[in-house]
Amino acid sequence: MHITLARHGQTVWSSTGQHTGSTDLPLTDEGHQQAAALAPRLRDSRFDTVLSSPAQRATDTAAAIGKEFDTEDRLRELDYGDYEGLTTVQIRGRRPAWDLWFDGCPSGESVHDVGHRVDALLQELIESGAKSVLLVGHSHTFRVLAARYLGMDPSAGRLFKLDTATLSELGEYHARPVVVRWNCGDHLR
Repeated sequence: MHITLARHGQTVWSSTGQHTGSTDLPLTDEGHQQAAALAPRLRDSRFDTVLSSPAQRATDTAAAIGKEFDTEDRLRELDYGDYEGLTTVQIRGRRPAWDLWFDGCPSGESVHDVGHRVDALLQELIESGAKSVLLVGHSHTFRVLAARYLGMDPSAGRLFKLDTATLSELGEYHARPVVVRWNCGDHLR
């Protein structure tokens, strides 16, 4: 299976580094331009399955790409709980040693919770027989998904930086899961 990941375009909070899980923010003007820039890159790509997080920022990005899609709740962003809307600097002002990848979020989720969600989704996609999949969604969820696709602990997602409106691909090489490309944003130039 070949999986293309398209992270949503910029929002006000993504531009300021605020953690955005359940807050349903729209794309900024720049975010709409970024989403539109994805369309030419994916125009000639054929996908058996196209899924988007139900968040407005993701569905607007998916709509701009121009492929028919279904929403998939398991692609929603990590729930930041009490840390929703805060930056890492603000959180560490309250809890200096905090690390999202190992500590999770009070009243929210851990990366292992997200790992369970994406494991179930990946298994379902494998069982469906889909060969080419496009997923539109969020940074932390996609970083965990990449780690799990590669057979790594969900916390290994910390090793994958992911910018807004970038494309990443997961595939196989010699029957092993691999990262084909990651965080590609040359279409944004």
